[in-house]
Amino acid sequence: MGVVLACDLGGTSFRACLVDAVGTVKAQAVLPSPQAEGRNGVAEIAPEAWWSCLLEVTAELARQEPALFRSIAAMAICGVTRSQVFLDATGAVIRPAMTWNDTRAAALATKLAAEWAGRHSEAEQINAFHPLARLAWLKASEPDRFARVALVLDPKDYLNVRLTGKAASDPVSMARLLAAAQTEQGGNLLTICGVPATILPKIISPFQQVGLIQPRLPDPLGALGGIPVYCCSNDTWAAVAGLGALRASYAYNISGTTEVLGVMSEAPVQAAGLLTVDWGGLWQQGGPSLNGADTMSWLLALLGQPAVNVAATLEALLGQPRQSQPLLFLPYLQGERVPFWNPSLRGAFIGLGRQHGPADLAWAVMEGVAFLNREVLARAEAALGWRVGCIRFGGGGASNPVWCQIKADICGRPVETCAAAEPGVLGAAAVAWMGLGRFASLAEAQERLVSVSRCFTPDPAKAARYDGLFALFQRAGAALAPISERLVGMAPGD
Repeated sequence: MGVVLACDLGGTSFRACLVDAVGTVKAQAVLPSPQAEGRNGVAEIAPEAWWSCLLEVTAELARQEPALFRSIAAMAICGVTRSQVFLDATGAVIRPAMTWNDTRAAALATKLAAEWAGRHSEAEQINAFHPLARLAWLKASEPDRFARVALVLDPKDYLNVRLTGKAASDPVSMARLLAAAQTEQGGNLLTICGVPATILPKIISPFQQVGLIQPRLPDPLGALGGIPVYCCSNDTWAAVAGLGALRASYAYNISGTTEVLGVMSEAPVQAAGLLTVDWGGLWQQGGPSLNGADTMSWLLALLGQPAVNVAATLEALLGQPRQSQPLLFLPYLQGERVPFWNPSLRGAFIGLGRQHGPADLAWAVMEGVAFLNREVLARAEAALGWRVGCIRFGGGGASNPVWCQIKADICGRPVETCAAAEPGVLGAAAVAWMGLGRFASLAEAQERLVSVSRCFTPDPAKAARYDGLFALFQRAGAALAPISERLVGMAPGD
């Protein structure tokens, strides 16, 4: 049956792979993803930059494996979410996309959430990263552009439009807008905010076909004219499937530019600060943060460490002597999404002493991210009333065994890594192969394609120490939050 073309539009890299029916990556091409431009809460990317990346990575695959490229049977793209692409009635881009870390809608979001609290269930989910808040901001700040908006899409849906000429999305990627569009006792939030319901694209399953690749596209995509493109979903959903964790009672942690942690269950529950999203008969409790590998990259740059080989640099840093005096790190360098939804939170080293060196800072950063993982896990388990058995861990952070062990020790759960280096790509490939009829269900696809490569078990000797530090981490976060907000609100020179 040849191969499928699976793509992962991530925050750091844009990856395209040719994947066979047993999950083997036969060829891959990787480019740095376009980075958001702006400051003071602005984070925008021109959608055309993602299209240029797609053309470039597929051209590289065609150059590497021309015969294999000609055997592509289907295509699926997963990608970053919490990012809005605005199209007019002709399908043209109206303005740069507002990406996952754009905070300009924060004030409007607070107002909307307060106004509709208790009157609409989606009100408590509205924050600076919510698509409805973004649309309200666009209406207030750029009314001429807002008046032209005919469709709001995720980045991967925009690429599918360019490929097939048809607009569609999946219910996972569009969950927040779909929830806002529900009529409840307070009414329909889209209508109330003056947003026409027609801005929602056609909603289909991740496994459904969007359309066929158009034959008149630039090469090499034009050579794939007529092959089906499947809808897929956001990069988290695809990566969870690629880890084999898109099943009830599983927990997952994706560590890329940012972190995502969640627990899968057969019934929805509500936990403070967590997203509860229907993932096609399974419910995800958890969601994305704004820290992760990017937080470690920030530290390495701050320390003047070389960025050419981050893994080797980090290994050398962690191998240096470490002080016994504990050091805590709050990883909120850009504000935080799950579970606080506060764009004004800021990071801090707590307990920093003259004796601490670069290695201590590195350990504290990695532990700080893991403590936030534990916070999300604890909230999900408390709402569900049961404990997960293990956490499936994937993404770039999962390649670091020290970080894997830290997460196992802090969360108190075995952490399993999988053989697939890029679970998002494998998840997208599973979607394409399901669409072609290779697997009868996603459960079967996960059983056949995913294998565990290593398990990191918690060290009981570290449990008491990490329990104590976690309690201090929580207290420090609560104590410093109002100080962060005050500092963020101060104008230069105040």
